[in-house]
Amino acid sequence: MSTQHVQRMSRLMAKTLREDPADAETLSHRLLVRAGYVRRSSAGVWTWLPLGKRVLDNVSRIVREEMDAIGAQEVLLPALLPKEPYEVSGRWSEYGDLLFRLKDRKGADYLLGPTHEEIFTLVVKDQCTSYKDLPVMLYQIQTKYRDEARPRSGVLRGREFQMKDSYSFDVSDEGLAESYRLHREAYVRIFERLGLDHRIVSAVSGAMGGSASEEFLAPAAAGEDTFVDCPSCDYAANTEAVTFALTPVSAEHPAIEEVDTPDTPTIETLAAHLGVPASATLKNLLVKVDGEITAVGVPGDREVDLGKLGEHLAPAVVELVTAEDFAGRPDLVRGYVGPQGLDKVPYLADPRVAPGTAWVTGANKADTHARNVVCGRDFEVDRYLDVVVVEPGDPCPSCGAGLRLDRAIEIGHIFQLGRKYADAFGLDVLGNEGKPVRVTMGSYGIGVSRAVAALAEQTADDRGLCWPAAVAPADVHVVAAGKAVPLALAEEAAAALAAAGHRVLLDDRPGLSPGVKLTDAELIGVPRILVAGRRSGDRVVELQDRAAGTREELPLDEALARLNAPAGQA
Repeated sequence: MSTQHVQRMSRLMAKTLREDPADAETLSHRLLVRAGYVRRSSAGVWTWLPLGKRVLDNVSRIVREEMDAIGAQEVLLPALLPKEPYEVSGRWSEYGDLLFRLKDRKGADYLLGPTHEEIFTLVVKDQCTSYKDLPVMLYQIQTKYRDEARPRSGVLRGREFQMKDSYSFDVSDEGLAESYRLHREAYVRIFERLGLDHRIVSAVSGAMGGSASEEFLAPAAAGEDTFVDCPSCDYAANTEAVTFALTPVSAEHPAIEEVDTPDTPTIETLAAHLGVPASATLKNLLVKVDGEITAVGVPGDREVDLGKLGEHLAPAVVELVTAEDFAGRPDLVRGYVGPQGLDKVPYLADPRVAPGTAWVTGANKADTHARNVVCGRDFEVDRYLDVVVVEPGDPCPSCGAGLRLDRAIEIGHIFQLGRKYADAFGLDVLGNEGKPVRVTMGSYGIGVSRAVAALAEQTADDRGLCWPAAVAPADVHVVAAGKAVPLALAEEAAAALAAAGHRVLLDDRPGLSPGVKLTDAELIGVPRILVAGRRSGDRVVELQDRAAGTREELPLDEALARLNAPAGQA
């Protein structure tokens, strides 16, 4: 091993804090700021201080090693991008307010890249002309920009963030499936090496397009994603991807009966008035899909998941209707809408609204509802979509057992994009039969800075951060808990460890009590701490394992031998 540099804390730019930042909402936000890893520059924009940069670089290094191992090639594309490619793909408008847009001095439009499918496609179109040039996998670790309306949770949801995005280019669907498999396996190795507890879940492609789509989620209380898993089988999915079987019902039902129901504009008031369960009623939510009023039907005891609806209908823009939208529409009676007789209004429904099911729903008249409104007899569904909020106990689509819900942080996402961007930019290569072949693509992302926060969320304890060895800012944190003799022994230990190839953080700060230094060592979270303290005169030190919570006094030589032992033998 080559000799490493000893980082002295007396020279390190990292001021620890005793109090949580006032705006901190999550554990990772509090601890990364308090331990001197990051500092807020502006809303959603963060400065990575030396300790934080080391952790970020360690995550990037592991990502690079595993991407290189599957034959991917690293490039670096610009963050400042021209408008034209994003107009061709349609995302200049689809991204809406999420884009940072700017003009140069000549008035030309640019954006700060939120993602780079368009630019990667153009690079390959420029460089690859024959099937012999493919397959190819390209990746970058790049700063991305999204103008989040409400950046929060520290580096978990910022307006500027680090991301690894890679793209595969193949001449066949079979080739794409192989590139997807290679990335999926590489992602498993990356997250295992990082020490991240993670789940692979089915996802929807949304505005990205394409077919196969899976997310890598890190379970954590601070997570903004909700996922389901089945206790009886291996099914797991983002809630937006959970499906429910469409099961038609064969039964005879009476004719529609209209019922006077004054002052019952809500499901709760209707169910109480008629003495029926909310599950027997049909809720019809009106939304606008790219400006067109559309009705969405779900059982009355369930809520429409607007995020799920938006993902299914992407890239269309989905908005709730307003009072103004009812003006000039006598067929839409606010609070009493029913699917039967709706005029020129597309009707979407959850699969629970299956053919043959009967409902109590609005009669399209003020203060009036209708009983025995039967799907397939009295109204038709234009398109079935799983759009309800998933609840604990909903049946597993695979085995039928009750599902569990948990929170998680999205740390990776892989897509089989197909030919969406190749079609947009005419990405063809000359095939082996001498004819042009349209290229098919995959897109694969890892949130590098999010992975740092996810690790902090999963591994921290009540004393501070507790990094896995692979990403920690140092291998050993040596603390001089005293003056002359402890300091001399700490410096000797640090020099020996550095000579053996360890990355060493040495707390040699003068004028601080041993208690402050030890508290900071626990807060900073290096996995192993060596303390030269009250028994330094006997060359006895204390060796702490931060993750295990153990501490032991032993001679310095024995402590060094343990620290130098191969992994698993210490």
